[in-house]
Amino acid sequence: MIKKNCSTTPDNDRSNRSFGPSGGFGQRWPVYAGGFHGFGGHAIAVAPIAIKETVVDYHTPAHYQFKYGVEDPKTGDKKEQSEVREGDVVKGEYSLAEPDGTIRIVKYTADKHNGFNAIVTRVGHAVHPQPIVVEKAIAVPIAVHGIGYEGLGHGGYGLHGHGY
Repeated sequence: MIKKNCSTTPDNDRSNRSFGPSGGFGQRWPVYAGGFHGFGGHAIAVAPIAIKETVVDYHTPAHYQFKYGVEDPKTGDKKEQSEVREGDVVKGEYSLAEPDGTIRIVKYTADKHNGFNAIVTRVGHAVHPQPIVVEKAIAVPIAVHGIGYEGLGHGGYGLHGHGY
């Protein structure tokens, strides 16, 4: 196998260079000539692979903020939330419609010294629907077989008979 260096630079410098992340595109690409199965001995240029490095800075304080809301007239779902973070301090607020008709509002803060603290308030008057009471007359069948007296008769309200 023969390794040749080809240059994509205008000066056509054929010196051997590394192809790591610092080499980048536009540098020299290695070209392999002959001996590859299925390529008929033609030269093949192999481009270097670009490696993307992600640098995470763990020391810069985090900063973000967001806000959203939902109001669905079909289901009655209504809620909002907003939050702001500056460094290690988070402040936010959310509200939602309760099933009893009130609005619950929660305002919160969190930091490494005081932990999580929330103030919960309710706005509006709670309405609880009264249950609907339906009275129905239910007919209960009563079996009467006769009145037993001194052992006479079966069933009913006998004194000394078989009834009660």
